[in-house]
Amino acid sequence: MLRIITQWVEAQAELRRICDRTHDELVVHKEATVREVLQAVRRRGDQAVLHYTAEFDRMTLNVEELRVSGAELDAAYQQVSKELLNAIRTACKQVEAFHRQRVPKSWVQFGDDEIVLGKRYTPVDRAGIYIPGGQASYPSSVIMNAVPAKVAKVPRLVMCTPPGQEKKMNPAVLVAAQEAGVDEIYRVGGAQAIAALAYGTETIPKVDLITGPGNIYVTLAKKLVYGTVGIDSLAGPSEVLIIADGSANSVHVAADMLAQAEHDSMASAILLTADSVLARKVVAEVDRQLANHPRRTLTEKAIANYGLVVVVDSLKAAAELSNEFAPEHLELQVADPWALLDQIRHAGAIFLGCSTPEAVGDYLAGPNHTLPTSGAARYASPLGVETFMKHSSLIQYSPAALKKVSRAINVLAEAEGLPSHADSVRLRTENEGKGEF
Repeated sequence: MLRIITQWVEAQAELRRICDRTHDELVVHKEATVREVLQAVRRRGDQAVLHYTAEFDRMTLNVEELRVSGAELDAAYQQVSKELLNAIRTACKQVEAFHRQRVPKSWVQFGDDEIVLGKRYTPVDRAGIYIPGGQASYPSSVIMNAVPAKVAKVPRLVMCTPPGQEKKMNPAVLVAAQEAGVDEIYRVGGAQAIAALAYGTETIPKVDLITGPGNIYVTLAKKLVYGTVGIDSLAGPSEVLIIADGSANSVHVAADMLAQAEHDSMASAILLTADSVLARKVVAEVDRQLANHPRRTLTEKAIANYGLVVVVDSLKAAAELSNEFAPEHLELQVADPWALLDQIRHAGAIFLGCSTPEAVGDYLAGPNHTLPTSGAARYASPLGVETFMKHSSLIQYSPAALKKVSRAINVLAEAEGLPSHADSVRLRTENEGKGEF
C-alpha cells in the first residue's frame, strides 16, 4: 500500500532515500564483471561479444548473425499492424518537428580591429544507440534516440539491442529503427554491446557517442567507457512526481502513478498534495487499479518500496520538495499549472495540467523521453539534437588587434611561467611590418 506522510522532515528523508535508491545497486562485483567484459571485447572483438552473449543472454550466435539482415528488416514490416506502423510514423514526425526547433546555429561576431569570434556546430561522425530488449520492446526509445541524431545530421547511426527468443528481433523495434533513420542494427545487448560500440570490433563499428538506457550493467559500462566515447547520461530507474490540488481526479492521478511503477520494480511514483482528501482517495484508487493489473507483482513492489504520498501545507511547499527531489517527470495536476511553474527549478520534463499524462511525452508529443534521473535534473537536461553535436570556437585576430592585447597576454604568460606563450605574441608584434628574420 502507498504510504501517506505528513511530516516535513520525514518527507525529506524519504525523498532522499528514493533518490539514492540506485546506490546499493552499484556494487563492486558488478563493476568488476563489467570491467572484465570491456577488457575482453577490447582485446578479442567479435569473439568476446559472442562469448558474453552466450553466457549472459543464453543465446548462441555466429559472427554473421550479429548484424540484422536486410531480409529481416523487410519482413518486420509484414509483422506489424498498419495501425502500429501509422503510430510509429506519427511519433517520428512529431519528435522530428520538435527537435528541428532545437538545432543550434553556428554564428560569428565581427568586432573592432577585425576581430572575429564565433561558434561552429558540427555533428559527431558516428553515434551508437542502445535499446533495451529481451522480454520487453521499446520502439518509442528507438524514435527518441534516433530521430534527434538524424536531425543533427549524424552521418552514421548504429543501434544495438538484445535478441529475443530464438534470435528473433522485435518487429516493432526494427520498423521504428528504419522509420527513424538507423543505418545498421546489431543483435547484441548488455555491457558487451556498449564495449563493442566504444572500442569497435571486426563487425561492429566504433562510435563517438553512445546514448540510450539500459540495466545496471549497461549503465556501469557507459560510465566506464566515458572518455573513450561520449555518453548521454547514466540513466537510473524511472520516476514521476505529481503535484496535485483539489481539481485533480484521483483516478487519473493513481493511473499516472501506476504507469510509472509498471516500468520496473525500482521505479518511483510520488504524489505531493495539500489536499488530504485527495491523498486518501489516491491511495485507495491505486489499490483498486492494482487488483487486476497485468504486471501486478512488479508494479506492486515498486509502489511498496518507492511509492509515496506526502501531504504538505501548500503548493509552494510541494514545489520546494519537488525541487529537492529534481524528478525525471513532473506532473502539475493543478488548476493553474502555469502559475506554479515559476516555482519549479529542477525537472527533466514538466507536464502541465490534468489532461497531460506522462504517457503523452513518452510516445509522441515531441520532446524527448530520455531524461535525467536520480536527481540529475539539478544539472542535466533531456536528450536532444545538442547531444549529438559539439561546437568549435572560432577566433581570428588582425595584426592591429593582436598588438593591442600583446602586453596583457605577455604579463599573464610570464605570471604562469610560460615564456614561449609570451614569445609567440611578442615575435609577431615586435617585428610587425619588418618581414621574417
